Amino acid sequence: MEKERILNDDVIKVLRSEHHDPFSVLGAHVTEVNGSPAVVVRAFQPHAKEVLIKRGDEEIPMEKIHNSGLFEKYFEGYSQVFQYQYKIDYNGNGIAIKHDTYTFHPVLSDYDLHLFNEGNHHRIYDKLGSHPIKLNGVDGVYFAVWAPNAKRVSVVGNFNQWDGRVHAMRNRGSSGVWELFIPELRTGELYKYEIKAQNGSILLKTDPYAFYMEKRPKTASIVYEDHFVWNDHDWITHRDSISSYDKPMSVYEVHLGSWMTIPEEDNRMLTYRELAAKLIPHVKELGFTHIELLPVAEHPFDQSWGYQVTGYYAVNSRHGSPEDFKYFVNECHLNGIGVIIDWVPGHFPKDGHGLAWFDGTCLYEHSDPRQGEHRDWGTLIFNYGRAEVRCFLLANALFWLDTYHIDGLRVDAVASMLYLDYSREEGEWIPNRYGGRENLEAIDFLKYLNTVLYEYFPGILTIAEESTSFPAVSRPTYLGGLGFAYKWNMGWMNDILTYFSKESVHRKYHHDLLTFAMIYAFHENFILVLSHDEVVHGKRALLNKMPGDMWQQFANLRLLYGYMFAQPGKKLLFMGGEFGQWVEWQSDQSLDWHLLDYELHQELKHYLTTLLHLYKSEPAMYEVDFDYTGFEWIDFHDTDNSVISFIRYAKDRSKFLVFVFNFTPVPREGYRIGVPTGGYYKEVLNSDAEKFGGSDMGNKNGVHADALPWQWREFSIQIDIPPLSAMVFKVE
Repeated sequence: MEKERILNDDVIKVLRSEHHDPFSVLGAHVTEVNGSPAVVVRAFQPHAKEVLIKRGDEEIPMEKIHNSGLFEKYFEGYSQVFQYQYKIDYNGNGIAIKHDTYTFHPVLSDYDLHLFNEGNHHRIYDKLGSHPIKLNGVDGVYFAVWAPNAKRVSVVGNFNQWDGRVHAMRNRGSSGVWELFIPELRTGELYKYEIKAQNGSILLKTDPYAFYMEKRPKTASIVYEDHFVWNDHDWITHRDSISSYDKPMSVYEVHLGSWMTIPEEDNRMLTYRELAAKLIPHVKELGFTHIELLPVAEHPFDQSWGYQVTGYYAVNSRHGSPEDFKYFVNECHLNGIGVIIDWVPGHFPKDGHGLAWFDGTCLYEHSDPRQGEHRDWGTLIFNYGRAEVRCFLLANALFWLDTYHIDGLRVDAVASMLYLDYSREEGEWIPNRYGGRENLEAIDFLKYLNTVLYEYFPGILTIAEESTSFPAVSRPTYLGGLGFAYKWNMGWMNDILTYFSKESVHRKYHHDLLTFAMIYAFHENFILVLSHDEVVHGKRALLNKMPGDMWQQFANLRLLYGYMFAQPGKKLLFMGGEFGQWVEWQSDQSLDWHLLDYELHQELKHYLTTLLHLYKSEPAMYEVDFDYTGFEWIDFHDTDNSVISFIRYAKDRSKFLVFVFNFTPVPREGYRIGVPTGGYYKEVLNSDAEKFGGSDMGNKNGVHADALPWQWREFSIQIDIPPLSAMVFKVE
C-alpha cells in the first residue's frame, strides 16, 4: 500500500490533544510501504519550524504533514526501530537536539499499579510524582499521576512553553495512572499537569506527589532531588527507648513562621537553617524533649497556619528546600530533641491547583457535600473508602517518617474524621450502613494507618487531637483501639483554663474543675496540652487569662505550669508561654522576644526551665503516667482554702514526690498534710521563690515529718504554703 496520507482518527486525537495513548501514534513504528517493511517516525512539535532526524552524523528532514505541527518521515526497507534524536528549529527561538519522548517504554510495573489500586503501595511516592532517572542510558525526568477519569493528561512547564499538546502522557489502562519520561530534563524544572476532563474543560494541577513547590503565591511543582547525608544514626537507633511510655516527654509546640522573624528585613521568616541555629538552642536550654511543628507541608494561605494543605509531599518552601528541612531535623536529633509534625489527613482546601476536582471529577473527595465538605472550614473531606486515596494518605505518613526522619505525627482533627455528623445539623449528613454516625471507612483507615506505621517505625509516636469521648483512641488495634500512642487531653485543657480564668475568691465553687480529669485520666494515654488553639481568636494569651494584678498573673501562670507538670500525662506548651507572652498569638507576627528584657519575664522563663529539668530528673513525674498506681490523692476536699495535695510514685514506689498547691493569694501557714513515710521532706521546688518572681515564702530547705497520723497516713508534715503556689517535696 502507499504511504498513509489521510489523517486517521488516532492522529486527529493527538492533534486535538485527546489521545489516551499518544505512543501508538508518535515515535517510531514498524509498518509497510508497498508491501515492504518500513519504519515511520512521527513527531508532534507545534512550536517547531523544522524537525530533522539525527542518526549519528546524518540529519534527515521530516515532512510537516499538518499545520498544527505534525511531522513525519518514512524509512523504507527497515524492519526494526533504530536509535535517533530530533534536531528541532524552534522558529527562530533556538535549536535543540533531543531524544524522542515517545520511544521510551513504561516505567511503572504492573505490580506497582496493582498495589496502588488496592491501597497497599506503601512507597507509592517513589513511583508517582516526578523523579530524575536514567532510562535506556538517557538522563531525564519520569512523571506519573493518578487521574482515572481524565480524557488526556500532559506535563507542562517552561520546557514546553506550558503547552499541553507537547508532552501528552500515556494512560496505563484501568489503573487510572498516566506516565511519561521526558529526556534531557533536570532537577529544578517547574511543572504542572494539564488535565483535559471528559467535558472538555482544561485543569492545571500541581503534582499531588511533588517533593517541592514554588513559594506562594506561585503554585508550580518543582522537580527535586537532594543528596543530604544524615548523621543521626545513634538517635534513630535508640529512639525506641526514648519514646517509651515510662520516659519523660515535654513538647514545645511551634509555628515556624511566627516564632521569630527578622525585623530589619521586613519581618522575614527564618529559614530552616536559621531556625536550627536559634530555635534548637532555645528548646535545649529550656529542657523540652520534643519540638512539635504546626504543619510543614506546602499550603497556599498563611492564615491557615498550614492546616489547609495543597502539597502533602512538599515541605513548606517559605523556609527553604527539602534539604534545608532535613538539616533542621538532623540538628534536632544531634541535640537530643525529637521532632513531631502536625499531619492533616482530615480535609484539604478547594484551591483550583490542588486536589479538589482533580481530574474533572470528585477524585480525592466525596461527591456528596453531606459527606465531602466541611462547611465550617470551607474544605473538602477525603474519601476514605477509595483505595487509592487511602494509599495516598498512608504513604504520605510513611514518607515523612522515612524521608525526613520525623519522630512522630500529631494527627489533626481526628474527631472530624470519626463522625459523619461532625459539626452538622440533622439532615446534613448521611448515616453509615448500620444507621450510625460513625465514619466506618475513616475508622478503618486510622487503625490500618497506625498498624502499618508502627510496623515500619516502632520507635515513632502517633498522637490524636481528638476532643470527644470516642473509646480506646490510644489503645492497640488488636484490643479494638484506634492504635494511637497518645491522645491530647482537650477536656483537661478546657477545665483547667476555665478554672484559672476565675478570680481566686470564686475558685472554691469550681474546685471540681481541678479534680474531674482524674476520673478518666487513665482511660487513655493522655498528653496535657496548652496549645496554640487556646491563645488565639480572642481567647487571649495564657498570662493575660490570669486574674488579679500583675504579680498575681505571673504567680497564677507559674502555678498553672506546676499543676500541669505534676499531674499524670505527658506535656505540651505552645511557644511564647515560656516567657509570658502578653498578647495572643498572631500568625503573621513574631513572638515578643523583647519581653525578656524585663525581670518578671526572665524569672518566668527561669521557673519553667527549672520545672522542666526537675521533670526530667524525677522518675515519679513521668514513669507511671498511665496507671492509677502512680498517683494518690492526699487531700482534694479543701475547697474553702482551695488547696490540693497529692503524691506521684515512680515504678520503685520508694521514689515518690509530694505536691501541694494553693490556688488563692492567701498564704496558708502551719498547714498539715499526711505523708507516706517519716523522714526529712526537702522542698525541691517552690514556685513562690524570689528567683522566680515570688514573695519567697516557704519552708527554707524543707521539714521533718511528724509521727502524727493525718489523713489516713501514719506520718504528716506541717508546712507554710505561699500564695498562688506550687510546691514539691522529696523525702530524704
